[in-house]
Amino acid sequence: MATARRDPQNGAATSRMTSIMGMIVGLATGVAITAAAAEVASPSTKTIAVPASGDKKVQLPADIASVPALDVHIGDDPMKRYFLIGLPTNAPATARPYRMLLVLPGGDGSADFTPFVRRIYKNALNDRWLIAQLVAPMWDERQKQMVVWPSRAVPYANAKFTTEAFADAVIADVKKRTRVNTNEVFALAWSSGGPAVYAMAGRDDSPLSGAFVAMSVFLRGEYAAISSVKGKSFYLLQSPEDRITRFDQAEKARDTLAAAGARVHLQSYAGGHGWRWPVWPMLREGIKWLENDK
Repeated sequence: MATARRDPQNGAATSRMTSIMGMIVGLATGVAITAAAAEVASPSTKTIAVPASGDKKVQLPADIASVPALDVHIGDDPMKRYFLIGLPTNAPATARPYRMLLVLPGGDGSADFTPFVRRIYKNALNDRWLIAQLVAPMWDERQKQMVVWPSRAVPYANAKFTTEAFADAVIADVKKRTRVNTNEVFALAWSSGGPAVYAMAGRDDSPLSGAFVAMSVFLRGEYAAISSVKGKSFYLLQSPEDRITRFDQAEKARDTLAAAGARVHLQSYAGGHGWRWPVWPMLREGIKWLENDK
């Protein structure tokens, strides 16, 4: 476990939170990446070359080659990278605004999760949705063992911006490209991505209407920053056999959020930490639950 940093304002509390996050990152990165790769593997190993930045081509599995995805660097900043998934190329202006799902992957939050997230779009959503998959910026090597998604609740000293500010920039960029229903902006996060989404949802000026949080933790920082969750929807997915992020963390999140006026559902599943088969019905059920509140 990495040595925790002491924040001059939050002291031991921040040290404890970053220590916990370091443990989650270290243990969960391999589990989450392996599970994602295993659970979404196509029966066919065929790949298709598609255009990427510069002269390079990216090899994509054939089952998701037709899913539109744009690799975006906001303001040409490599630290503000996201994938816009589901918006057709050269699409005409839509009469009906899109619902939007911000995705904060677990593990190291890297671009390597993009095939999995494209499959989420293909298998769990419909054409009313867009996905914006945020790619976690890595500010230095030490951060990888501390906190993947720095937030106001769990900061990182060398981060030039918080995850909340990053998400705001992504939403603003998507709105420049197409119409988005600001009342139907949700987040999906798992494992290391969960705490940042709780912090994002608890802001007074939060853009989120709700969130789907899976196999994650609910830390003291998030516990303190929930003043604005009243009326928002939270679908929590957690395995009682999870030894990396315990089930009682999800129960704490459920009870705390509900007491603050949020609409909350906690769904259990078997198998421990990671996405377990059948992953697409599990995701569809959670997304449908969020949709039904609108």
